Amino acid sequence: MNTSPLIFLTLTASAVLAGCAGMPANNPRLAEARSAYTAVQADPHAQDWAGMELKQAGDALNNAQAAWERKDDAEQVNHLAYVASQRAAIVRQTLNMKAADAVVATASAERNRVQLEAREREIDAAQRATLQAKRETDSAQRVAVQAQRETDIARNESSNAQRETQAVLARNQQLEARLQELNAKPTPRGLVITLGDVLFDVDRAELKPGGLRMLDQLVAVLVEYPQRNALIEGFTDSTGSAEHNQALSQRRADAVRMALLRQGIAPQRLAARGHGSAFPVGTNDTEAGRQVNRRVEIVLSGDDGQIIAR
Repeated sequence: MNTSPLIFLTLTASAVLAGCAGMPANNPRLAEARSAYTAVQADPHAQDWAGMELKQAGDALNNAQAAWERKDDAEQVNHLAYVASQRAAIVRQTLNMKAADAVVATASAERNRVQLEAREREIDAAQRATLQAKRETDSAQRVAVQAQRETDIARNESSNAQRETQAVLARNQQLEARLQELNAKPTPRGLVITLGDVLFDVDRAELKPGGLRMLDQLVAVLVEYPQRNALIEGFTDSTGSAEHNQALSQRRADAVRMALLRQGIAPQRLAARGHGSAFPVGTNDTEAGRQVNRRVEIVLSGDDGQIIAR
Protein backbone atom coordinates (compact mmCIF):
# COMPACT_ATOMS: atom_id res chain seq x y z
CA MET A 1 0.00 0.00 0.00
CA ASN A 2 1.35 3.46 -0.91
CA THR A 3 1.47 5.43 2.39
CA SER A 4 3.66 8.30 1.17
CA PRO A 5 0.74 10.62 0.13
CA LEU A 6 -0.91 9.89 3.51
CA ILE A 7 2.33 10.85 5.30
CA PHE A 8 2.54 14.09 3.31
CA LEU A 9 -1.14 14.99 4.01
CA THR A 10 -0.64 14.20 7.70
CA LEU A 11 2.40 16.48 7.82
CA THR A 12 0.50 19.26 6.05
CA ALA A 13 -2.46 18.97 8.42
CA SER A 14 -0.14 18.93 11.40
CA ALA A 15 1.59 22.06 10.18
CA VAL A 16 -1.78 23.87 9.84
CA LEU A 17 -2.94 22.78 13.32
CA ALA A 18 0.40 23.80 14.76
CA GLY A 19 0.07 27.24 13.22
CA CYS A 20 -3.37 27.64 14.74
CA ALA A 21 -1.93 26.82 18.17
CA GLY A 22 0.34 29.87 18.10
CA MET A 23 3.53 28.06 17.14
CA PRO A 24 6.21 29.72 14.96
CA ALA A 25 5.12 29.96 11.33
CA ASN A 26 7.91 27.78 10.11
CA ASN A 27 11.13 26.00 10.95
CA PRO A 28 13.67 26.43 8.10
CA ARG A 29 15.34 23.06 8.70
CA LEU A 30 11.97 21.30 8.89
CA ALA A 31 10.80 23.11 5.74
CA GLU A 32 13.96 21.97 3.92
CA ALA A 33 13.43 18.38 5.07
CA ARG A 34 9.78 18.47 3.97
CA SER A 35 10.77 19.89 0.59
CA ALA A 36 13.44 17.20 0.12
CA TYR A 37 10.96 14.45 1.04
CA THR A 38 8.30 15.85 -1.31
CA ALA A 39 10.82 15.92 -4.15
CA VAL A 40 11.86 12.28 -3.81
CA GLN A 41 8.30 11.15 -3.14
CA ALA A 42 7.26 12.67 -6.48
CA ASP A 43 9.68 10.42 -8.35
CA PRO A 44 7.56 7.84 -10.24
CA HIS A 45 10.02 5.08 -9.32
CA ALA A 46 10.20 5.93 -5.60
CA GLN A 47 7.93 3.15 -4.33
CA ASP A 48 9.28 0.45 -6.63
CA TRP A 49 12.98 1.24 -6.33
CA ALA A 50 13.29 2.73 -2.82
CA GLY A 51 10.11 1.85 -0.93
CA MET A 52 11.83 1.02 2.35
CA GLU A 53 14.10 4.08 2.22
CA LEU A 54 11.11 6.30 1.39
CA LYS A 55 9.20 4.97 4.40
CA GLN A 56 12.20 5.63 6.64
CA ALA A 57 12.42 9.18 5.30
CA GLY A 58 8.70 9.67 5.94
CA ASP A 59 9.02 8.33 9.50
CA ALA A 60 11.97 10.64 10.16
CA LEU A 61 10.01 13.62 8.83
CA ASN A 62 7.05 12.66 11.03
CA ASN A 63 9.38 12.59 14.06
CA ALA A 64 10.72 16.05 13.26
CA GLN A 65 7.21 17.40 12.64
CA ALA A 66 5.98 15.93 15.93
CA ALA A 67 8.90 17.45 17.83
CA TRP A 68 8.17 20.85 16.31
CA GLU A 69 4.47 20.59 17.18
CA ARG A 70 5.38 19.63 20.76
CA LYS A 71 7.53 22.77 20.88
CA ASP A 72 10.60 20.72 21.66
CA ASP A 73 13.98 22.40 21.93
CA ALA A 74 14.94 24.07 18.64
CA GLU A 75 18.20 22.12 18.45
CA GLN A 76 16.31 18.83 18.83
CA VAL A 77 13.86 19.85 16.10
CA ASN A 78 16.73 20.92 13.85
CA HIS A 79 18.55 17.64 14.51
CA LEU A 80 15.47 15.55 13.66
CA ALA A 81 14.88 17.69 10.57
CA TYR A 82 18.51 17.11 9.56
CA VAL A 83 18.01 13.34 9.97
CA ALA A 84 14.88 13.55 7.79
CA SER A 85 16.81 15.48 5.13
CA GLN A 86 19.55 12.85 5.16
CA ARG A 87 16.95 10.09 4.85
CA ALA A 88 15.48 11.89 1.83
CA ALA A 89 19.00 12.17 0.40
CA ILE A 90 19.40 8.40 0.85
CA VAL A 91 16.18 7.89 -1.13
CA ARG A 92 17.56 10.09 -3.89
CA GLN A 93 20.88 8.21 -3.90
CA THR A 94 19.04 4.88 -4.03
CA LEU A 95 16.94 6.07 -6.96
CA ASN A 96 20.05 7.29 -8.75
CA MET A 97 21.79 3.94 -8.23
CA LYS A 98 18.73 2.02 -9.43
CA ALA A 99 18.51 4.25 -12.47
CA ALA A 100 22.19 3.67 -13.18
CA ASP A 101 21.66 -0.08 -12.82
CA ALA A 102 18.79 0.11 -15.30
CA VAL A 103 20.99 1.97 -17.74
CA VAL A 104 23.72 -0.65 -17.31
CA ALA A 105 21.20 -3.47 -17.80
CA THR A 106 19.88 -1.82 -20.95
CA ALA A 107 23.39 -1.32 -22.24
CA SER A 108 24.22 -4.95 -21.49
CA ALA A 109 21.14 -6.15 -23.37
CA GLU A 110 22.07 -3.93 -26.27
CA ARG A 111 25.60 -5.30 -26.30
CA ASN A 112 24.22 -8.84 -26.27
CA ARG A 113 21.97 -8.01 -29.18
CA VAL A 114 24.84 -6.49 -31.12
CA GLN A 115 27.02 -9.51 -30.39
CA LEU A 116 24.27 -11.86 -31.55
CA GLU A 117 23.87 -9.92 -34.76
CA ALA A 118 27.63 -10.04 -35.25
CA ARG A 119 27.60 -13.82 -34.91
CA GLU A 120 24.77 -14.08 -37.44
CA ARG A 121 26.67 -11.87 -39.82
CA GLU A 122 29.73 -14.06 -39.37
CA ILE A 123 27.67 -17.14 -40.34
CA ASP A 124 26.26 -15.29 -43.33
CA ALA A 125 29.73 -14.07 -44.27
CA ALA A 126 30.91 -17.65 -44.63
CA GLN A 127 28.21 -18.09 -47.27
CA ARG A 128 28.44 -14.72 -48.96
CA ALA A 129 30.92 -12.75 -50.94
CA THR A 130 34.20 -11.24 -49.78
CA LEU A 131 32.62 -7.78 -49.60
CA GLN A 132 30.20 -8.92 -46.89
CA ALA A 133 33.11 -10.46 -44.98
CA LYS A 134 34.91 -7.11 -45.12
CA ARG A 135 31.87 -5.29 -43.84
CA GLU A 136 31.65 -7.67 -40.89
CA THR A 137 35.32 -7.11 -40.14
CA ASP A 138 34.77 -3.36 -40.15
CA SER A 139 31.85 -3.78 -37.74
CA ALA A 140 34.03 -5.81 -35.36
CA GLN A 141 36.65 -3.08 -35.48
CA ARG A 142 34.03 -0.47 -34.58
CA VAL A 143 32.99 -2.56 -31.59
CA ALA A 144 36.64 -2.79 -30.51
CA VAL A 145 37.03 0.98 -30.84
CA GLN A 146 33.91 1.53 -28.72
CA ALA A 147 35.19 -0.89 -26.10
CA GLN A 148 38.49 0.99 -25.98
CA ARG A 149 36.61 4.23 -25.57
CA GLU A 150 34.63 2.77 -22.68
CA THR A 151 37.88 1.61 -21.08
CA ASP A 152 39.37 5.07 -21.45
CA ILE A 153 36.26 6.61 -19.88
CA ALA A 154 36.50 4.24 -16.91
CA ARG A 155 40.16 5.13 -16.42
CA ASN A 156 39.35 8.83 -16.56
CA GLU A 157 36.61 8.40 -13.97
CA SER A 158 39.04 6.55 -11.69
CA SER A 159 41.60 9.33 -12.11
CA ASN A 160 38.96 11.95 -11.30
CA ALA A 161 38.01 10.08 -8.13
CA GLN A 162 41.65 9.97 -7.04
CA ARG A 163 42.04 13.69 -7.69
CA GLU A 164 38.92 14.43 -5.66
CA THR A 165 40.26 12.36 -2.75
CA GLN A 166 43.56 14.21 -2.88
CA ALA A 167 41.71 17.52 -2.96
CA VAL A 168 39.76 16.58 0.18
CA LEU A 169 42.98 15.61 1.97
CA ALA A 170 44.59 18.88 0.93
CA ARG A 171 41.61 20.87 2.23
CA ASN A 172 41.74 19.03 5.55
CA GLN A 173 45.45 19.78 5.88
CA GLN A 174 44.79 23.40 5.03
CA LEU A 175 42.05 23.57 7.66
CA GLU A 176 44.35 22.05 10.29
CA ALA A 177 46.97 24.68 9.50
CA ARG A 178 44.39 27.49 9.78
CA LEU A 179 43.12 26.18 13.10
CA GLN A 180 46.65 25.86 14.46
CA GLU A 181 46.92 29.63 14.03
CA LEU A 182 43.90 29.94 16.33
CA ASN A 183 45.45 27.50 18.86
CA ALA A 184 42.53 25.11 18.36
CA LYS A 185 42.75 22.00 20.54
CA PRO A 186 41.25 18.64 19.54
CA THR A 187 38.73 17.27 22.06
CA PRO A 188 36.18 14.44 21.99
CA ARG A 189 33.54 17.10 21.23
CA GLY A 190 35.46 18.62 18.33
CA LEU A 191 38.11 21.31 17.86
CA VAL A 192 38.00 23.95 20.65
CA ILE A 193 39.20 27.57 20.29
CA THR A 194 39.56 29.46 23.59
CA LEU A 195 39.11 33.22 24.01
CA GLY A 196 40.75 34.19 27.29
CA ASP A 197 39.51 36.68 29.87
CA VAL A 198 41.95 39.31 28.60
CA LEU A 199 39.74 39.81 25.54
CA PHE A 200 36.97 41.27 27.75
CA ASP A 201 37.03 44.10 30.27
CA VAL A 202 36.43 43.11 33.90
CA ASP A 203 32.79 42.11 34.44
CA ARG A 204 31.97 43.23 30.87
CA ALA A 205 30.77 41.29 27.82
CA GLU A 206 32.05 43.54 25.01
CA LEU A 207 34.89 42.05 22.98
CA LYS A 208 38.12 44.02 22.82
CA PRO A 209 39.77 44.66 19.41
CA GLY A 210 42.14 41.73 19.94
CA GLY A 211 39.21 39.38 20.32
CA LEU A 212 37.55 40.74 17.20
CA ARG A 213 40.75 40.17 15.19
CA MET A 214 40.85 36.57 16.40
CA LEU A 215 37.23 36.12 15.32
CA ASP A 216 38.14 37.44 11.86
CA GLN A 217 40.31 34.33 11.42
CA LEU A 218 37.48 32.09 12.63
CA VAL A 219 35.06 33.77 10.22
CA ALA A 220 37.41 32.96 7.34
CA VAL A 221 37.39 29.29 8.37
CA LEU A 222 33.58 29.16 8.70
CA VAL A 223 33.13 30.82 5.31
CA GLU A 224 35.52 28.41 3.61
CA TYR A 225 33.97 25.36 5.31
CA PRO A 226 30.20 26.05 5.30
CA GLN A 227 29.36 22.50 6.43
CA ARG A 228 30.89 23.18 9.87
CA ASN A 229 28.95 24.74 12.75
CA ALA A 230 30.09 26.35 16.01
CA LEU A 231 28.92 26.21 19.63
CA ILE A 232 30.00 29.21 21.73
CA GLU A 233 30.21 28.59 25.49
CA GLY A 234 30.88 31.21 28.17
CA PHE A 235 32.48 30.47 31.57
CA THR A 236 33.39 32.49 34.70
CA ASP A 237 35.32 31.87 37.89
CA SER A 238 33.55 31.10 41.15
CA THR A 239 33.64 34.65 42.57
CA GLY A 240 30.30 36.43 42.66
CA SER A 241 26.82 34.95 42.89
CA ALA A 242 25.74 32.02 40.73
CA GLU A 243 23.08 34.21 39.09
CA HIS A 244 25.58 36.92 38.21
CA ASN A 245 28.13 34.41 36.86
CA GLN A 246 25.51 32.67 34.72
CA ALA A 247 24.28 35.95 33.25
CA LEU A 248 27.81 37.23 32.55
CA SER A 249 28.90 33.98 30.89
CA GLN A 250 25.77 34.01 28.69
CA ARG A 251 26.31 37.64 27.69
CA ARG A 252 29.90 36.94 26.70
CA ALA A 253 28.88 33.91 24.64
CA ASP A 254 26.14 35.98 22.99
CA ALA A 255 28.62 38.78 22.25
CA VAL A 256 30.88 36.38 20.37
CA ARG A 257 27.91 34.94 18.47
CA MET A 258 26.70 38.43 17.49
CA ALA A 259 30.20 39.33 16.28
CA LEU A 260 30.15 36.28 13.99
CA LEU A 261 26.62 37.06 12.80
CA ARG A 262 27.65 40.60 11.90
CA GLN A 263 30.33 39.15 9.64
CA GLY A 264 27.81 37.11 7.68
CA ILE A 265 27.77 33.70 9.38
CA ALA A 266 24.28 32.18 9.17
CA PRO A 267 22.47 32.12 12.56
CA GLN A 268 21.53 28.43 12.26
CA ARG A 269 25.24 27.57 12.23
CA LEU A 270 25.87 29.24 15.61
CA ALA A 271 24.67 28.48 19.14
CA ALA A 272 25.62 30.27 22.37
CA ARG A 273 25.38 28.99 25.94
CA GLY A 274 26.52 30.29 29.30
CA HIS A 275 27.73 27.87 31.97
CA GLY A 276 28.65 30.30 34.76
CA SER A 277 31.37 28.89 36.98
CA ALA A 278 30.72 25.29 35.93
CA PHE A 279 33.40 23.21 34.16
CA PRO A 280 36.50 25.01 35.53
CA VAL A 281 39.83 24.27 33.88
CA GLY A 282 41.89 25.59 36.78
CA THR A 283 41.60 26.02 40.51
CA ASN A 284 39.48 28.92 41.78
CA ASP A 285 41.75 29.21 44.83
CA THR A 286 44.37 31.31 42.99
CA GLU A 287 44.17 34.36 40.72
CA ALA A 288 45.95 32.47 37.94
CA GLY A 289 43.44 29.64 38.16
CA ARG A 290 40.48 32.02 38.24
CA GLN A 291 41.80 33.85 35.19
CA VAL A 292 41.92 30.70 33.03
CA ASN A 293 38.41 29.82 34.21
CA ARG A 294 37.14 33.16 32.87
CA ARG A 295 36.94 32.27 29.19
CA VAL A 296 34.82 31.70 26.09
CA GLU A 297 35.25 28.41 24.23
CA ILE A 298 34.21 27.96 20.60
CA VAL A 299 33.58 24.32 19.71
CA LEU A 300 33.90 23.70 15.95
CA SER A 301 31.97 20.75 14.52
CA GLY A 302 33.18 18.22 11.97
CA ASP A 303 31.95 18.03 8.38
CA ASP A 304 28.66 16.53 9.61
CA GLY A 305 27.81 19.77 11.41
CA GLN A 306 27.12 17.98 14.72
CA ILE A 307 28.55 18.97 18.12
CA ILE A 308 28.40 16.68 21.14
CA ALA A 309 26.66 18.39 24.08
CA ARG A 310 28.26 18.53 27.50
